[in-house]
Amino acid sequence: MRLKNTFLLTINRDNFVRILSIFALFLFVFCSNPSSALALGGDQPTVDEPAPEFVLPTNTGDGEISLSDYQGKWIVLYFYPADFTSGCTVEARRFQQDIAEYEARNAQIIGVSVDDVDSHREFCDAEGLKFPLLADTDGAVSKDYGSWLGIMSLRHTYLINPEGILKKTFLGVRPNTHSQEVLASLDQLQG
Repeated sequence: MRLKNTFLLTINRDNFVRILSIFALFLFVFCSNPSSALALGGDQPTVDEPAPEFVLPTNTGDGEISLSDYQGKWIVLYFYPADFTSGCTVEARRFQQDIAEYEARNAQIIGVSVDDVDSHREFCDAEGLKFPLLADTDGAVSKDYGSWLGIMSLRHTYLINPEGILKKTFLGVRPNTHSQEVLASLDQLQG
């Protein structure tokens, strides 16, 4: 019996690499020792020291954003693997859902991944995100923050105080509950 091909699935090279990368990250995170997974991100910046400066293009139409642009505000700098993936979408939605609580705490949420500005713009439009996403296409800033897995950013978050000092690091983030965890830490640090 001859089977008919009922549909054609076309995957271009970039999408194939993205899917393969996400699958590899999934296997790595869930099948290995968590401490070795965190070590692959590289050296973490030191808490109570100045956070690494960055300048990256953003989806907001403002050109580039730097850490110093937000002096006087708390920064929630979160790194994530890729736009439109399930965990990253959940995490972004939770931050957006709680955005008024962040604003009440004088905190700015900023997301970073290797996706380009166009992908970030589409992701923000699709999810109704009202905070900037930065395009770290070569991974340089992810590396500076110890959040690099060779081809994508790891899911890490850094709390930076209004003077630019790193105050808290979150590694091994759980997307569903992470925003509330960050808010609780902000309350502790500001209290």
